[in-house]
Amino acid sequence: MTTTAPPTAPPDESPPAPPHALWALLRNTWRGLTSMRTALVLLFLLAVAALPGALLPQRSLNQRLVTQYFTDHPTLAPLLDDLKFFDVFAAPWFAAVYLLLMISLVGCLVPRTVEQIRGLRTPPVAIPRNLSRLPHALTTTLDEPAGDVEARVRRRLRGWQVRWRDEPGPDSAHPVRTVSAERGRMHEVGNLVFHLSLLGLLVAFAAGKMFGYEGQVIVLSGGGQFCNTGILGYDSFRAGLRVDGTDLQPFCVRVDDFTATYEATGQPASFTAGIGYQTAADLAAGTDAWRPTTIAVNHPLRTDGSRLYLLGHGYAPRFTVTYPDGRQRTGEVQWRPVDQTTLLSEGATKFARPGVTDEEQRRTSQLAVTGLLAPTSSGGQVVTSVFPALDDPEVAVDVLRGDLGLDDGRGQSIFTVDRSKLDTGELTRAARKNMRPGDEITLDDGTRVRFDGVRDWVSLQVSHDPAQVWVLTSAVFMLTGLMLSLAVRRRRFWVRLTPTGAGETRVELGGLARTDRAGYGEEFDRLTAAVLGTDPDGPGADSAGMDMQKSPKTEDRP
Repeated sequence: MTTTAPPTAPPDESPPAPPHALWALLRNTWRGLTSMRTALVLLFLLAVAALPGALLPQRSLNQRLVTQYFTDHPTLAPLLDDLKFFDVFAAPWFAAVYLLLMISLVGCLVPRTVEQIRGLRTPPVAIPRNLSRLPHALTTTLDEPAGDVEARVRRRLRGWQVRWRDEPGPDSAHPVRTVSAERGRMHEVGNLVFHLSLLGLLVAFAAGKMFGYEGQVIVLSGGGQFCNTGILGYDSFRAGLRVDGTDLQPFCVRVDDFTATYEATGQPASFTAGIGYQTAADLAAGTDAWRPTTIAVNHPLRTDGSRLYLLGHGYAPRFTVTYPDGRQRTGEVQWRPVDQTTLLSEGATKFARPGVTDEEQRRTSQLAVTGLLAPTSSGGQVVTSVFPALDDPEVAVDVLRGDLGLDDGRGQSIFTVDRSKLDTGELTRAARKNMRPGDEITLDDGTRVRFDGVRDWVSLQVSHDPAQVWVLTSAVFMLTGLMLSLAVRRRRFWVRLTPTGAGETRVELGGLARTDRAGYGEEFDRLTAAVLGTDPDGPGADSAGMDMQKSPKTEDRP
């Protein structure tokens, strides 16, 4: 009896994975990422991604508007916040698009730059065998030697990139002379310069955001000073990603005076501030001299790589408090405008009683003068402003006494007090009155509060961007490259001179526009007339035996 072995499974004959499959995948991905089409798509996506930053308030610019948006849209705002729409330019998805665009541009432009450099050094291509197939072509016979025609061609093609060559002819003693001429290679150069400058502009913007900073500060006119030595001197400060605020370029500013002019409607006509400043070198030398200058809106001071802008202004009322023991304290703090048309302002000037050592007594004897300031009062019972200039100032104040929270270590607004403390009894209203400069209020304990007058304050912004020169340079080169790519047309011109004996020369001409063909037909006619020594519009043009052959093609290449 014969037994048969069970059949065995056939061996696995599936082909193994190609050893270079991963490399092929990476290579194809890189080619797709660095294509110009991908770069354009990413540039479009970057513009779309930046739209929320223009339409929605940003925390880095104005936290107050973001808070107000949450109040107005309690359902939508948290969803937008989860998507980082209030911090668009710091969002991971925005950074990803930006980074991919940078990689795509670099990977696309570097090979193009190398190829363009090689192309600039490449001589014009050889003459095509059949010139009559070009969009612009002409064949004729001239009754003059080839040397004379060649001399005329050389004179006409000055300024062109030319290459003369010899071809075998019917007569070995007289070879066929050909010339290949090309002009307008700066078209591709301009295109490349434009894209390289765009890349430089993006890099410069990124560097400015990383190593730059911006801060706002309010300074009283009439001698108020500010020094750029640390972030604590600013009212608000936005630092770059690589700036910690400990190594700012030092300089100091003193606001000597401020002048504002207004239209009859109350619209501002001009803001001008006379200032003195000291540079880092002045501070290092220990000099007391100030450099005088004037700044205005959109006319900043530029010093030590920083720009000092004048943003706006407002008013700071000055109050003097005289306590029963004769001690005085004077407060002059900026009040913020609540009406930009008339500069009606609100604020709070706060005082701590001097000479009090008992902690409880010091806490409960604090004073705050709060209310409204009208630079030009209407004169009614309710204080309101009718014009933004400081023509007839008046304040409507509440004098509050009690615990303002000045010593509890918590930050608070300089413009307001915690009104909830009036309900708890921690604050009490000691007086209420409308006051003009020189008026005085006497409280029940003998404390007197005098309204001395009003002074201007100016809002200044310090912007430091170490890449601003590169931004300007890149923008200039972008415009230059764009103008070159739009104004320069690349075109080619060929001439073949064939001696036919008896002193005659057969002339073949051809032309091809490598870019926009518009206008090249007229230029080809002028070149032809110069080479042949004839006027193409004159009566002798046909008698010269010219046989013009043209084609509607504009992008054919030999």
